[in-house]
Amino acid sequence: MNRTFPSYLPEPHPVAFTLLGIDIMWYGILIAAGIVLAAILIYIRAESHGIKPDRTLDMLLICLPLGIIGARAYYVFFEWDYYAGDLMKIINLREGGLAIHGGLLFGLTGAAILCHRWSIRPLSLLDLAAPSIALAQSVGRWGNYFNSEAHGGPTDLPWGIPINGEMVHPTFLYESVWCFLLFVFLILLARRRSFEGQIFLLYGILYSIERFLVEGLRTDSLMLGPFRQAQLLSLTIILIFTAAYFILKRRHPKNKTRSARQSRK
Repeated sequence: MNRTFPSYLPEPHPVAFTLLGIDIMWYGILIAAGIVLAAILIYIRAESHGIKPDRTLDMLLICLPLGIIGARAYYVFFEWDYYAGDLMKIINLREGGLAIHGGLLFGLTGAAILCHRWSIRPLSLLDLAAPSIALAQSVGRWGNYFNSEAHGGPTDLPWGIPINGEMVHPTFLYESVWCFLLFVFLILLARRRSFEGQIFLLYGILYSIERFLVEGLRTDSLMLGPFRQAQLLSLTIILIFTAAYFILKRRHPKNKTRSARQSRK
């Protein structure tokens, strides 16, 4: 495809700088930046959800490694033909290859176990974490840009970016912008949430809608047979979380009272 439009972003280079002969990758810097911002935000907002701030740090020290392991294991599982028999490839995170769904699965499972152990209401913790997760994703997606991954196919649209001399859909950017707007929406809504679990469920629904749509543009999707696994999982999450949203909303005391008043009229 001919390069019809000038790009607003330069051709990416994965190396930020070299320190003592070791290349420091933009991918790692941006993933770490997203995690740090998320951790700070969770710590600051913890008391508003009835959780001791120091407990969030304890949980982060356990759940963060679990999330990274899960994100890598999930990606490697679906790309096993590439990684089979090469341990160094499997553990080399510098070139990318982390799947958010795997990270959430492992990280949230660890958090659920810790909630039970430390007597923390799990839905309150999930509501606390959801906006921060969206913010971390918004920042971390820029690591995909510098690694020239998670982009779409060729496009003539004016916001296309150059990858290997070809203008393509910046799907990493679509998701980054969506996740930032999702972060803002969830933070504002959290001030007047109606029931425990509302913020987390809305995060799951709204992120999955975006992921389902944008995944169709990507050229590096993980596949499950003929299907894009992220689309299948996103659709499943949308259905389950939407059902859970209305069930929890109906069970909330305020909604029960409202329904009772309406039935007496």
